[in-house]
Amino acid sequence: MPLLPTSGPQRVLAASNFVYTVGSGLYLTAGVLYFTEAVHLPAAQVGLGLGIAGGLSLAVGIGVGHLADRRGARGVYALTLAAQALATAAFVLADSFWLFAVTVGTTMSAKAAGLAARAPLIRHYGGDRPQVFRAYLRAVTNVGISLGALLAGWAVTVGTLPAYRLLVAGNAVAFAASAAILILLPPTPPAPPAGGPRWIALRDRPYLLLTALDGVMAVQFKVLTVAVPLWLVTATTAPRWLISGTMLVNTVIVVAFQMRAGRGIDSPAAGGAAYRRAGVAFLVSCSLASLSAGIPAWAAAALLMTAMVIHTVGELWHSAAGFEVSFALAPQHATGQYLGVFGLGAGLAEAFGPGLLIALCITWGRPGWYVVGALFALTGLAAPRAVRWAHRRQPDPDTSRTAPAAPAPARRA
Repeated sequence: MPLLPTSGPQRVLAASNFVYTVGSGLYLTAGVLYFTEAVHLPAAQVGLGLGIAGGLSLAVGIGVGHLADRRGARGVYALTLAAQALATAAFVLADSFWLFAVTVGTTMSAKAAGLAARAPLIRHYGGDRPQVFRAYLRAVTNVGISLGALLAGWAVTVGTLPAYRLLVAGNAVAFAASAAILILLPPTPPAPPAGGPRWIALRDRPYLLLTALDGVMAVQFKVLTVAVPLWLVTATTAPRWLISGTMLVNTVIVVAFQMRAGRGIDSPAAGGAAYRRAGVAFLVSCSLASLSAGIPAWAAAALLMTAMVIHTVGELWHSAAGFEVSFALAPQHATGQYLGVFGLGAGLAEAFGPGLLIALCITWGRPGWYVVGALFALTGLAAPRAVRWAHRRQPDPDTSRTAPAAPAPARRA
């Protein structure tokens, strides 16, 4: 795919995604600091509120994804963005724990709903391989978040309440602008209703197993943002600026190579194999990170940077595998519902991944890194079998359509 998509709808979706992720970068960088440093909520309360919000958001995506399938994805997706804008703007009023919990819970629920509602749009406008367009959007996401993080650095440096509130306002404006851009997107017709149970994704056991496996592997996204910074500061002599360095290297590699990594992953079987390769890469990177303790600063820095490059390669394979199997194994008429279910895995990783990594990698120490790496590797080994099971359970597209009823046999006189 070129630097800019050739399709008009794809350009609109990419522009909306870019503006949205600039706002996300503002919040991801300084959102917690706003509530702890500017609003002066205790860190324990902020952590509890984020945990509650993450739990509430888990089930929202399924229902909203189904609504996008049935009512048209563009309008539903735009409403989720508008809800995020309003809830984010309300952060300036959140001067108590319960107001914080309500506003951040609404924001995270709307975010989960938006990811599910956007899936039918990606499938409808993504061409023959919507997975490739999804990979392109992930590269755009990393560029937008990086720009938002740079802008947020000003508010963090100033550290005053007005500066943080300006950051909150910028976040809300970005979400509202992202919704407004969707006006340029042609509306998508609702998917035709299909016979059978309404919540078919929740009855699809192979797809649910893949969701669980992807959720376990999605804990890897927290390795860079939780485990590595804490490990670097508490257990190694590496310079602290390396925390930003590892994030920068990760972002550059993802932007440059995410689409290339997905080119050969063009079938569910290839997706299963990519999961397996990702698991091995994570095992190697975790093992290298564990060895960075108790050695000179230059050696620790070299080991951590090498580990993070290998980890990012695994991240590319993991993301490409998830894009492929989540779309390829979801029926056309229930894309939103299925992708809402698939998002449960990432939601669980978001909610429980940090605590798991802190307990194993930081509290336990070096052995915990090997346990985490082995967990990723075993998950990768299980994924190909789960993919084959899901692929076998898929109905034949030539026989899954509703066929006319056979005439009843004539009664004998």
